[in-house]
Amino acid sequence: MRLLRVVLLATASSLAEASLQIVPGGTWTASNNEHVQAHGAGIIQVNSTYYLIGEDKTGGSAFQNVNCYSSTDLVQWTYVGALLSRTSSGDLGPNRVVERPKVLFNAKTGKYVLYMHIDSSSYGDAKVGVATGDSVCGKYSYAGSFRPLGHQSRDMGLFADDDGAGYLLSEDRENGLRIMRLSDDYLTVAASTYLWGDSIEAPALLKLNGRYYMFGSRLTGWDPNDNVYSTSTSLTSGWSAWKTFADAGSKTYTSQTNAVLPVGPNAAVYLGDRWVSTNLMASTYVWLPLSISGATVTMANAESWVPNLSTTSSSASIAKPAETTYEGESATYGGKARNVGCGSCSGGTAAGYVGGPDKGSVTFSGVRSDAAARTTIRVRYVNGDSSPRYANVRVNGAAAQKLAFLPTGSSVSSSTLHTDLKSGTNEIVIEGVGDGWGPDIDRLIVPVS
Repeated sequence: MRLLRVVLLATASSLAEASLQIVPGGTWTASNNEHVQAHGAGIIQVNSTYYLIGEDKTGGSAFQNVNCYSSTDLVQWTYVGALLSRTSSGDLGPNRVVERPKVLFNAKTGKYVLYMHIDSSSYGDAKVGVATGDSVCGKYSYAGSFRPLGHQSRDMGLFADDDGAGYLLSEDRENGLRIMRLSDDYLTVAASTYLWGDSIEAPALLKLNGRYYMFGSRLTGWDPNDNVYSTSTSLTSGWSAWKTFADAGSKTYTSQTNAVLPVGPNAAVYLGDRWVSTNLMASTYVWLPLSISGATVTMANAESWVPNLSTTSSSASIAKPAETTYEGESATYGGKARNVGCGSCSGGTAAGYVGGPDKGSVTFSGVRSDAAARTTIRVRYVNGDSSPRYANVRVNGAAAQKLAFLPTGSSVSSSTLHTDLKSGTNEIVIEGVGDGWGPDIDRLIVPVS
């Protein structure tokens, strides 16, 4: 009887976490109540925690910070701090370019080693920069920059093989895409390993079951394209011709490769950026599970998906629960919230004038869940401003949770709300923050279980 109780409790626990979802292209609000600012990022796993390390684009293209976030589920992100920040001069000074930061742990030295693309605003330097830290998400000491083996280096990545050898992946605009072996301490480049003569940037390298997969992007500036991969059983030779892995013509679902994360022994997740070149702080992330079979890689699109981080199969996702939609214009309005026309919204109408001095609010009652669970609700919205809007969200009378809503123009996008629902009916209230205006609310999409 005790064994049955343990099994039932384990099953209930699994169900309670089963609907936390990754929402590609959405606003991801971190613990600091702001959209995650970690573009061109890499992820390093330490024990059971994932650390997302990327570029802060809050103020545009010029370097501001290399930010670090932590998560145990790839869905809910805690802002930890900046590994490096702008200095008064030098490589990290004003109007400098610092892109695609990646971190490896060096077991021989006990140091975390950070590589990044270092450049001038005109992209004339084309160097890599190196920094080291004693902890993965602490402060790093900047050591300087160089051209690896004398070659240009723009978009770059890092890879550690099973034997502990580290490699720099580097786009050399004059010659092609390079793999270069790092020194034993990872602080310098020791030797050339392989060169593709093709024009490929945004490199990311994965190894599964003895086979290597190099992912990358064609050179189209900030605009997306159909990204490609090449595969081999050796780093030094035998690489296949480049092939696309997402739907042809989809431009990799409007994204560009920044990293590929192995999940378990047989699965992986594509991590991409959806750049907004005219407003870089509004750029989002397209993360999707890859399907890998031998030398073949494919990737399907998804509006949202449930990660399975304990998988031993070839899939990094599990089946998504059924969902129910609740229209904004069918909710109950408070203050001076009211219907507004919205050509891109599901019914041509949205709940508008949320927040503001008249304290507009939108209350969704009777929101159903078949289980007491922590889940991801997609708040579909419109924000026509050039900067984020914010709203407080209260679920079943609990403390307000502040959500960010990135600019969308006239289009509809999603902001992710991770919250606890009780079994049965729930109430969700969306209101302004102070006298600020919240977004126009199209609808809520709520997992049933």
